[in-house]
Amino acid sequence: MSYFANVDKIKYEGPTSTNPLAFKYYNPDEKIGNKTMEDILRFGVAYWHTFTEDLSDPFGVGIAIRPWDKYTGMDRAKARVEAAFEFFEKLNVPYFCFHDVDIAPEGSTLRESNKNLDTIVAMIKDYMKDSKTELLWNTVNSFTHPRFVHGAASSNNADVFAYAAAKVKKGLEVGKELGAENYVFWGGREGYETLLNTDMKLELDNLGRFFHMAVDYAKEIDFDTQFLIEPKPKEPTTHQYDFDVASGYAFLQNYDLQENFKFNIEANHATLAGHTFEHELYYARIHGMLGSVDANQGHPLLGWDTDEFPTDLYTTTLAMYEILKNGGLGRGGLNFDAKVRRGSFEPVDLFEAHIAGMDSFAVGLKVAQKLIDDKVLESVLEDRYKSYSEGIGLDIVEGKTDFHKLEEYALELSEIKNESGKLERIKSTINQYLLNAMVNK
Repeated sequence: MSYFANVDKIKYEGPTSTNPLAFKYYNPDEKIGNKTMEDILRFGVAYWHTFTEDLSDPFGVGIAIRPWDKYTGMDRAKARVEAAFEFFEKLNVPYFCFHDVDIAPEGSTLRESNKNLDTIVAMIKDYMKDSKTELLWNTVNSFTHPRFVHGAASSNNADVFAYAAAKVKKGLEVGKELGAENYVFWGGREGYETLLNTDMKLELDNLGRFFHMAVDYAKEIDFDTQFLIEPKPKEPTTHQYDFDVASGYAFLQNYDLQENFKFNIEANHATLAGHTFEHELYYARIHGMLGSVDANQGHPLLGWDTDEFPTDLYTTTLAMYEILKNGGLGRGGLNFDAKVRRGSFEPVDLFEAHIAGMDSFAVGLKVAQKLIDDKVLESVLEDRYKSYSEGIGLDIVEGKTDFHKLEEYALELSEIKNESGKLERIKSTINQYLLNAMVNK
């Protein structure tokens, strides 16, 4: 059965195309540098937003029209697999991602849930034999069920900790079975509402113990994967332990986990933390911790996780600049943790939304590569920090001075002269590169 009978395979038709079901800028075979767009961008489809999201919100029931939703239970789970691989093939994406409960319904017991998982995992594995699409990463949902009301690995209840550990154990086994390149931890409820009833030290210690157990078990079963932590500052807890990359990195260092983990950075989570997307990418990059990306964007007028498909070309350009400076994403990728708007409820909207996101990152890639080739931002930094390339500045950088010598130097200064940061010129230059990329294609 075809779930998207009215959609043909999406092809690249170029920027003059008026076909909504065609790529305008994403040409998977086009080389940027010495790699193809497909190899650099490593796009992935999020199973949860694409195949389980019903577009409900706090003020209205789900309105999404999804052909597979005429089924229930395991029949619907099997239909979703069929629909997913038809979607992957027609969109021509190399990767997908999922939580355990996205692909198989939970049973009344963990044993029953695992049995359901085994059935669907076997079906997915069979479909993957004839598909180019591979598993970028998987994870488990330890935040939706009422048992996780006080958290999972950071719960005050040891039974919940044990249950969460059992879910992750199964998740690691599933990841190995399907050849996942990464395994993600998103602490949906790993945090607290108030310190009045919270032992933060115990909760953080337990979270560290939990991650060490996961690392140990992956080694035990010979699961060659990259562990990723996905920071998020808000929703649903008042204070989440994985607030941003900086706090996450400090946590990993404190619990001696920095060699085993990198970060999966989501654009909308970055803005919720009060950062820009490129800030989080940059911070992870300079510490060697940039692993993968959840590609979406938030709404500038809304203070929650709206998970919109990325269409802001300025943001995708600066994001791809950081990714290219990182040498790519390695085993990671650009997973569209994004959902169509509530008013975009038809099946075809799923394709058009992904096309918009893929085209946006393709433009960002091309502009970022041009900025790097022309050393635009490198030249800005070199000029702005030139005082550290010679004299007293070079002594500071090379550790050849101290407070005594710096005082002696400062006492002889008659004038300290700063130069303009020229931010407006820099932004205008980036705009020029963006427009040239669009016009000269």
